[in-house]
Amino acid sequence: MSIVVKNMVLGPVMTNTYIVYDDKVKEAVIIDPADSADEIKLKVTELGVVPAAIILTHGHFDHIGAVEDLRNHYNIKVYAHEDEKAVLNSDANVASMIGKRISIEADEYLKDMQTISIGGIKYQVIHTPGHTIGSCCFYVQEEKILFSGDTMFCQSYGRTDFPTGSHSALMNSIKGRLLKLADDVKVYPGHNEETKIGFERQLYDFN
Repeated sequence: MSIVVKNMVLGPVMTNTYIVYDDKVKEAVIIDPADSADEIKLKVTELGVVPAAIILTHGHFDHIGAVEDLRNHYNIKVYAHEDEKAVLNSDANVASMIGKRISIEADEYLKDMQTISIGGIKYQVIHTPGHTIGSCCFYVQEEKILFSGDTMFCQSYGRTDFPTGSHSALMNSIKGRLLKLADDVKVYPGHNEETKIGFERQLYDFN
């Protein structure tokens, strides 16, 4: 497998949107299409890939802004964790922060530790409540890659003061789940730069 991860920084709060694919298969997953659907379409064309699915780490407005446009354009499914339904389709997605109202439904709601295979890549769901109740990470075990959404950033983590957030739950998710992964697992977060589990471990030794 030759996995490719392309990052686009989009939307009002500079969200990382990832286009992920096996270079031999060319069927892509779009992770957290934040905004600017037309820019994402142009990048897809430039890369020469065919979108096969959208997967969401959580339902906040800054991670779902381009979902409907892309879902309809490519006729693809949207996946999210089963506990995130109430965030995706309610004011809990805090779109009011930018004066909008956004409501979406996933086509398929996933369970903790469920694995989905798309474009020849296996994504394992790791439920990590805290930033939101249904926040999750997607782990590509074969490649030691984690898409962490807003659960883990480089030397930081997501806010917990939004609806359904919980600081204690987030710490439990990070310490009890993500830090169980190997030090060399590469982390692609929802905002800011990439990191590795081993590097992040330093921060939580003192919390």
